[in-house]
Amino acid sequence: MNKIVVFCGSSLGFNPIYKEAAIELGNYFANNTIGLVYGGGKIGMMGILSDTILAKEGEVIGVIPKLLEKEEVVHAGVEEMIVCKKMSERKVIMSKLVDGYITLPGGFGTLDELFEALTLNQLQIEQKPVGLLNVNGFFDATLLQLNKMVEEGYIKPQNLKLLIVANTVTELMNKMNSYQAPKLSHVINKVVR
Repeated sequence: MNKIVVFCGSSLGFNPIYKEAAIELGNYFANNTIGLVYGGGKIGMMGILSDTILAKEGEVIGVIPKLLEKEEVVHAGVEEMIVCKKMSERKVIMSKLVDGYITLPGGFGTLDELFEALTLNQLQIEQKPVGLLNVNGFFDATLLQLNKMVEEGYIKPQNLKLLIVANTVTELMNKMNSYQAPKLSHVINKVVR
């Protein structure tokens, strides 16, 4: 994978373990010549991740909607900053630039982006690995909800396998690098049971 988009919070959260995970992922990207595509911010998890990669002269591409392009948010140190009109346009641009997706802890926007990437794969519009770094059990409740959705017939078991989950950066990257997309099917809306 040459470029990966990382979805993560514009906040650091309360526990420093999340900041450490962003630094570890940033170092992994820089050390393995993987370009980062992200939301373009200088604050929170986004800022830590991009700063880590930039400090090692790695590649960072920011994609930010015009409404968020404010001095206190946008990362001035990122040379390649793509400014778009809408949030929905941002997702399309990111998708075209990357070979995979990773989600770190974050809020509503982070989950929105994660589920959009999973939906694109479920509908076979894309066939890219979608990774979730479950630092400190941050996503345990989300994973329980997804399993409940399978149990209740709203997600097919094979579609849940589209989400690659790991607790460490190394484990996640190993799983993503060995990911094999499911075979393309012409039948999308088969009955779950």
